[in-house]
Amino acid sequence: MMSIRSLAGACLSAFAALGAFAVPASAQNYPTRTITMIVPFAAGGPTDVISRIVTAHIAQTLGQSIVIENVVGAGGTTATTRAARAANDGYTLVTGHMGTHAASVPLYPKLAYHPEKDFEPVALLAGTPILILARKDFPPKDLKEFIAYVKANAEKVNAAHAGIGSVSHASCELLNSILDIKPVGVPFNGTGPAMNALVAGQVDYMCDQIVNAVPQINAGTIKAYAVATPERNPSLPNVPTTTEAGLPAFQAQAWNAIFAPKGTSPAIIATLNAAAIKALDDENVRKRLLELGSVIPASANRTPEALATLVKNEIAKWTPVLKPAT
Repeated sequence: MMSIRSLAGACLSAFAALGAFAVPASAQNYPTRTITMIVPFAAGGPTDVISRIVTAHIAQTLGQSIVIENVVGAGGTTATTRAARAANDGYTLVTGHMGTHAASVPLYPKLAYHPEKDFEPVALLAGTPILILARKDFPPKDLKEFIAYVKANAEKVNAAHAGIGSVSHASCELLNSILDIKPVGVPFNGTGPAMNALVAGQVDYMCDQIVNAVPQINAGTIKAYAVATPERNPSLPNVPTTTEAGLPAFQAQAWNAIFAPKGTSPAIIATLNAAAIKALDDENVRKRLLELGSVIPASANRTPEALATLVKNEIAKWTPVLKPAT
């Protein structure tokens, strides 16, 4: 017959076992309702497009709808702050990028969140090479002429961007620092509106993620001087690299990734990461991303740990470049 002490010990063991299985059991039921994916920029921009392509497949995998909510303002930091303060139950996520989770740190001294401390990294979605773009009737014919022109007219030319801290702002700050110029910056509530202004000829030039530019370049509504990567991009084979065009110092590639509020269950993070990886391996998703010029991350770069390392490295990279701009 079991003694009272043995019985008590067995009960404690049973309760401990139940406790150990409590988190996985709840994770197995996730999600049970609609998930909100906050996109920190206007609809139609590169972050919005990539997020919609990938999350549509993630929703199929999870068996629940994912609603995209575009929240604009302050270079994406308004929306990212909101995501950081959301409940950490896996039902509010954010598609962040180099601007919201790296460039924002040196540019916003009073930033209401910290990319490393206030978020759980989920998965890297896509790399997005940066292009030097201009309105179609901008006088310079190639990058060398562009450099000479903007240097000679630095006080007259203007550069569009999606807000302080956005990818378009940060990457052009890098370009402008290399060229040692300070053009007039023209902010918009998202890269989509900024691109519309460039197409309309209301602004002179901008630095933008390739996802937003391929359709316009192919349609001839804007011109592309160079792509800021070591190799040409397959979606724009006729656009030279910055090295080929005479400005090897300008190298820039943005990225988009999913983040959850700090404290979100590791099991939920694992579920979301697995669904994201499945999306990136889907033939149709890959085709759509590649057609837009995106770079699909290798398997080793798709883990939450790899994304955490990327964020840390990107903050270190962009802080010395952007600190003087504040």
